[in-house]
Amino acid sequence: MATDLYTHPDYFNMDDLLTDEHKLIRDTARAWVKKEVSPIIDEHYENATFPMHILSGLGEIGAFGPYIPTKYGGPELDQISYGLIMQELERCDSGLRSTASVQSSLVMYPIWKYGSEEQKMKYLPKLATGEMIGCFGLTEPDHGSNPAGMITNFKDMGDHYLLNGAKMWISNAPFADIAVVWAKNEEGRIHGLVVERGMEGFSTPEMHGKLSLRASATGELIFENVKVPKENLLPGRSGLGAPLSCLDSARFGIAWGALGAAMDCYDQALRYSKERTQFNVPIGSFQLIQKKLAEMITEITKAQLLTFRLGQLRNEGKATSAQISMAKRNNVEIALNIAREARQIHGGMGITSEYSMMRHMANLESVVTYEGTHDIHLLITGMDVTGIPAFTREMPDLNK
Repeated sequence: MATDLYTHPDYFNMDDLLTDEHKLIRDTARAWVKKEVSPIIDEHYENATFPMHILSGLGEIGAFGPYIPTKYGGPELDQISYGLIMQELERCDSGLRSTASVQSSLVMYPIWKYGSEEQKMKYLPKLATGEMIGCFGLTEPDHGSNPAGMITNFKDMGDHYLLNGAKMWISNAPFADIAVVWAKNEEGRIHGLVVERGMEGFSTPEMHGKLSLRASATGELIFENVKVPKENLLPGRSGLGAPLSCLDSARFGIAWGALGAAMDCYDQALRYSKERTQFNVPIGSFQLIQKKLAEMITEITKAQLLTFRLGQLRNEGKATSAQISMAKRNNVEIALNIAREARQIHGGMGITSEYSMMRHMANLESVVTYEGTHDIHLLITGMDVTGIPAFTREMPDLNK
């Protein structure tokens, strides 16, 4: 990638709505990304490797569990701060944001919300610094959009639980120290368990051949008669609603992150349109190029307003799952469209690694699918406004 010249588009003066702390957090994350990640991200993307050496840096900028209380090693920031950090990370690469949002929303969040005091003190401080990395086991080979159908299960063996099953498409799995795994007990009720690397029968094979999120490590979680200590069960909540609440937090981060990718593509396209000349004039002087740029900044501005308001609602504890779902779907969709349009403005150069649009475009094809597919999120909105579920013949029971 060429020198990182990124400056964020702010057509409606959104910065006026941010506090000085918000801007400091965002600018700190941006400066770190430009210095530590932008120069190496293309190499790791092309080689399908994750830059392990940056994990401690992610911890230092507060990217791991930004909202976690200081008591447990977190910076205790608000939800808008969390969103801004995710925006800056995905502005660079979706895989980078995925690593941080999994650690924050899918590992630290459930331990913080549903873990025992002993579990919080044991895991959260090390997760916050990046000394320990976690992953989240919900999706299975045969149960993606229908997590309630999971077959991973555990049995009470008296002094421990015996865990069997498999999870698939798990970010961070190949190098994770712990996994927050969702499985059914003998009565069919879903619980969360913390499974630690080194437990006999637990393996995390890496998945290869991805043409998207190549700079993010993805794997499987295999459980073959894994003995899990009883103290590793998350006691605070059970039922499908527990993992779905974690996904709410993660989808909120994705909404901000995807917006960052869109902003990066627009920023590059605008700059290129002023610098590239054809027929002796900058291509930005042509009507069709201006049409693309005008539509990009309009969609970005609408998404910025939507996302900021969602952050306010999250801070107030008022954001609904359906509102988060709408923001995730909308922002990923507009980011994909903007990446494609930005690639066209760059012509042939747009497919090279000198610019990031093609990488963003490929990455966003994963983001539009994971943590709720585009179509499922549409149906969540449809169910919310009509009260009628269209993706299943029965209303899902989140208490099961």
